[in-house]
Amino acid sequence: MTKVAIEGQPDTIVEDIDNMVRSYVEKPNSIILAISPANQDIATSDAIKLAKEVDPSGERTFGVLTKLDLMDKGTNALDVLEGRAYRLQHPWVGIVNRSQADINKNVDMIAARRREVEYFQSSSDYGHLSNKMGAEYLAKLLSKHLETVIRQRIPSIIALINKTIDELEAELDHLGRPIGVDAGAHLYTILEMCRAFDRVFKEHLDGGRPGGDRIYLVFDNQLPAALKKLPFDRHLSLQNVRKVVSEADGYQPHLIAPEQGYRRLIDGSLSFFKGPAEASVDAVHFVLKELVRKSIAETQELKRFPTLQADIAAAATEALERFREDSRKTVLRLVEMESSYLTVEFFRKLPLEPEKGANPTAPTSDRYSENHLRRIGSNVSSYVGMVCDTLKNSIPKAVVYCQVREAKRALLNQFYAHVGRREKKQLGQMLDEDPQLMEKREQIAKRLELYKAARDEIDSVAWK
Repeated sequence: MTKVAIEGQPDTIVEDIDNMVRSYVEKPNSIILAISPANQDIATSDAIKLAKEVDPSGERTFGVLTKLDLMDKGTNALDVLEGRAYRLQHPWVGIVNRSQADINKNVDMIAARRREVEYFQSSSDYGHLSNKMGAEYLAKLLSKHLETVIRQRIPSIIALINKTIDELEAELDHLGRPIGVDAGAHLYTILEMCRAFDRVFKEHLDGGRPGGDRIYLVFDNQLPAALKKLPFDRHLSLQNVRKVVSEADGYQPHLIAPEQGYRRLIDGSLSFFKGPAEASVDAVHFVLKELVRKSIAETQELKRFPTLQADIAAAATEALERFREDSRKTVLRLVEMESSYLTVEFFRKLPLEPEKGANPTAPTSDRYSENHLRRIGSNVSSYVGMVCDTLKNSIPKAVVYCQVREAKRALLNQFYAHVGRREKKQLGQMLDEDPQLMEKREQIAKRLELYKAARDEIDSVAWK
């Protein structure tokens, strides 16, 4: 400790030294040697003052008196050494170091310690304390104390080390473990990343994570709502039925029933189903694409590989496009199948008796009576309603089979085959990482190695 700056020292030397000393003695695991010269008043000791400030209980403080051999004749430091002047929890220890003359003469430490022992043994003031004085006794005292403290703190130290190891392991898992340098290690890592993404994606679809329920809403809300909005009322209006039936007959009036008119009205009505069918396909495709995006963002293992993220996203999107096209063709086939072969039994069960006063087989000035035309429109509407109920069930089945099921089963199949044919350099490029992330992982790995080594050292010590 110093009180003023001397020539050549910065003006902040007092504060700098004080801060430096405090940075050590404030730590709860440190042992404080509060050294004071015996030829000065202990009440003015900066070391004792600071020690009391940072260690008020005195559990970590050992008092050391130096320069006992330089005290004025007729005086001694017994009041301090025996704890009467200032009492510490641990005993005071007096030492006699080499003088400047000894240092100049290169007196070695062994000789200096021998002379120190002789000084205390021959001293009339300190002879009775000679076995508790000197640097060697201080070293033994501190070693014993240090061992005692370590013994007491080993459980908490080990617990702290284990806790830190667990935290570092978790952080490494979070960042991702280092990857091997060979092509096999690269391929294995890529496939593991893909499987991790696939698990998250399936959890979304199966309800383990939110999002998959939006597919059900397409079938339960969007499709029925779209079917209800189809313009059947306009298409089967009296005016349009008359127009279609009349045009179907050409110049010949029908003999029994306007079959071609029926077919054209039904074909025209069923064609409206193509719009909601394709809209359902597109809506589910949009949901699946969004789930792919969310799954990539939520797959923790993938965060470290931006290029692989982009590759998986591109491959998944390409696969979903194929599934959408297959699904679109399938639902359109369902509609076309309904148009290509009508359910004859439905019409055979319709009442054939004309309304009272009406003669459906006899043409009027308009070829057909309004009642007859209304009956035709009503019959077609009933048939279209039956087909609508059928498609309302079969379209979701087709969409799930062609899109959702395939997305769960084979979303990345082509990507796997493509990756398997890549060379080592190409695989390595897919696993590029942020340099800062790599540096952070390396630092954590080194810290983890040090903590594990420390734990092994402590475990290997046989405390007796």
